[in-house]
Amino acid sequence: MANITVDISDLQVSTDPESTIITYALGSCIAVLVYDPVRVAGGMIHYMLPLSETAPDKAKVKPAMFADTGIPLLFQSMYAMGCEKRNMVVKVTWSSALYDDKGLFSIGKRNYTVLRKMFWKAGVIIKAEDVGGAKSRTARLHV
Repeated sequence: MANITVDISDLQVSTDPESTIITYALGSCIAVLVYDPVRVAGGMIHYMLPLSETAPDKAKVKPAMFADTGIPLLFQSMYAMGCEKRNMVVKVTWSSALYDDKGLFSIGKRNYTVLRKMFWKAGVIIKAEDVGGAKSRTARLHV
């Protein structure tokens, strides 16, 4: 069984049913996990920031750093493997206040708000989520 690591500002997809896609140290970053049980394919993104307009040059080089450029790229990567939106199971995880106890930046909440707006506009339903709190999370997707 192969582990496929998703770094910060990265995304990975796989059609290998023996693989596990994994990301570590989720704080205000968000992991979106997508699985297509019909195609037997999975994908994950670990993005840091909500909107690429804050750093358009970085978004060109690392689109998975931002929700608005990375999430569409994740879904496009899934479609390229033959997945269909209607079959996809979507899950989300993050910790809101890992290093921001006073809520000064609220990056996690902004990341989540942008994600929800994008999914609402695209008609994507989140099947499950584990969000908020102040503990770092690890996310695994067993393809």
